[in-house]
Amino acid sequence: MHPLLDRVLASDGSLPFALLRRHGGTDVEVLTGDVVDADLLGDIPLDGAPVLAVVPFRQARERGFTVHDDGAPLRCLVVRESERVPLADALATLPPEPVPAEPLGFDIADDEYAGMVRRVIDDEIGQGAGANFVLMRRFEARTDAPPVATLTSWFRALLVHEVGSYWTFAVHAPAPHGAQGPAAAGVSLAGATPERHLTLQDGVARMNPISGTYRHPVTGPTREGVLEFLRDTKENEELFMVVDEEMKMMSALCPDGGRILGPYLKQMARLSHTEYLLEGRTAADPRDALRLTMFAPTVTGSPMENACTVIARHETRPRGYYSGFLALFEPAPGAGPTAYSLDAPILIRTAYLHGDGRVSVPAGATLVRHSVPEHEVAETHAKAAGVLASLGLVERGAGPDAVVDLTAQDGVAEALTVRNRQLAEFWVRPQDDAPAVVDASPLSGRSVLVVDHEDQFTTMLAHQLRHLGMDARVVRWDAVTDVLADDLVVLGPGPGDPRDATDPRIAAVARRVEERVGAGRPLLAVCLSHQVLAGLAGFPVRPLRAPRQGVRLESDVFGTRAAVGYYNTFGAAVTTLSAADAGTPVARLALEPSVDAEGVVTSLRGPGVASVQGHLESVLSSDGFAVLESAVRHALGVADRAVPGALRAS
Repeated sequence: MHPLLDRVLASDGSLPFALLRRHGGTDVEVLTGDVVDADLLGDIPLDGAPVLAVVPFRQARERGFTVHDDGAPLRCLVVRESERVPLADALATLPPEPVPAEPLGFDIADDEYAGMVRRVIDDEIGQGAGANFVLMRRFEARTDAPPVATLTSWFRALLVHEVGSYWTFAVHAPAPHGAQGPAAAGVSLAGATPERHLTLQDGVARMNPISGTYRHPVTGPTREGVLEFLRDTKENEELFMVVDEEMKMMSALCPDGGRILGPYLKQMARLSHTEYLLEGRTAADPRDALRLTMFAPTVTGSPMENACTVIARHETRPRGYYSGFLALFEPAPGAGPTAYSLDAPILIRTAYLHGDGRVSVPAGATLVRHSVPEHEVAETHAKAAGVLASLGLVERGAGPDAVVDLTAQDGVAEALTVRNRQLAEFWVRPQDDAPAVVDASPLSGRSVLVVDHEDQFTTMLAHQLRHLGMDARVVRWDAVTDVLADDLVVLGPGPGDPRDATDPRIAAVARRVEERVGAGRPLLAVCLSHQVLAGLAGFPVRPLRAPRQGVRLESDVFGTRAAVGYYNTFGAAVTTLSAADAGTPVARLALEPSVDAEGVVTSLRGPGVASVQGHLESVLSSDGFAVLESAVRHALGVADRAVPGALRAS
């Protein structure tokens, strides 16, 4: 009745295959074909046939990011045959019994992992390296069962025991003929991932950041438990941080930016998460879109580039395929032989079968300033448990008597809606509905150079500047050749200690501030660059009492209260200029500070110069767009236009 599935089940391991049940699907898709390896995402062969690619974490090197390179191949199944099997038929056909396996435990002991968490909080977040980071550990086991029996048994168990998955899958891709080194190993995995990384369909890109974790009690989730989770500050901030990071990607991918939909509750068998859906329009090739969005902040951290550096510093083993993704490219009907849609889920909640019988189930926890090491240890146990229990590697337990629909519980929908009160309207409304820029605006057509210091918040800044009618482009800090030609230069944010003159990025910020100010050319500095500017102007820069990473604060901006998102570990304070400082071009400007209740300089202004500590472009910055316009107008010497209510900043 289902010949392709029967062939898969009868095969000796030499037949490549994939079994997929996609979100909301009533069928299991069975795919077979030819296996080829690609070096780069752009090499994935799209010549008219569907392709399923298994993308390892090492592909981060395509973006120039630091990574432990284990040589894991970017393996592609070029689909030559496929069939759809009704779910009930698949469950009746797949092997019902779990394969025997010996559990060995986590490769990193609980106390050792807790120590890693403490070090990341103190040495990375506490030193300005970023807002959040994800550290991985692996649960390990062994089995003597053959690969086809193992993977198909795992797949059936996940179909039966897990709920709420975006994809449930099993993939077996033996090495292509002639492969050598790490690429000579087969790639075999099965999982039930909750999270879409990126889809492209009919020119619409969608991403799905999921973060924050409610661990269900053994007796089942409760209304009280989920409401407590939705009120938790740490869980709220964790979600908003990853939304900000993925909006950076959407702003780079979609010319009109992205829009935020949600939040929603993602309920699974043992865990629930909060999530948003981001969408925008793009004409990008799906392979280029994947490269621009490698990898999800929910499994790496933010800012992305430094997150990869932090991962490499604290994780001693390569990640393999954990935090990579599957990517299914399907020909778009009637759109030509090279037009493809894309559906790419993140590789989490996944078990890997290695050629020597080793089994590994990676799991990670998102670490933020509020993280408690013991809680993060428990989160890795909970995330791995859903897969491990389904595979029979840990006790499944009786579970609750009935499944509770948490979203339908009294007060839950309202608690989710409350979260959006913190969001910037700019990113919630459809971007096509943004106010049209009047051609006669004094900002219209002005050229803006936005300098990226390894934090892609600059893509969101550039997008907002374009909505002001300006001609903005983003250039990485080490590729800038001229900071005097443009009407306005925006020196952007980035990780690190702004006092460290030995850091080439910090030295470049200082040099460009002095060059731009010395020439009397308009300048706007943001976050890290604001701190460097403040230091040059004679304001001492020090570590804050507590990091403000992913925090939304309402503070004074030159006489106006403005709600803005902050991502800083350091801050400038008010003091009297020393005689040594008074002769520098920046100090001679005698910049006027705006200071918050804790004595932190939130913004500076002077002739042709404006700076802000907060991220006006963040999704947390309710008043950010109007304050950005005011700061730009001040730097350019253009009269500020009237802005209603709390949005006025003058």
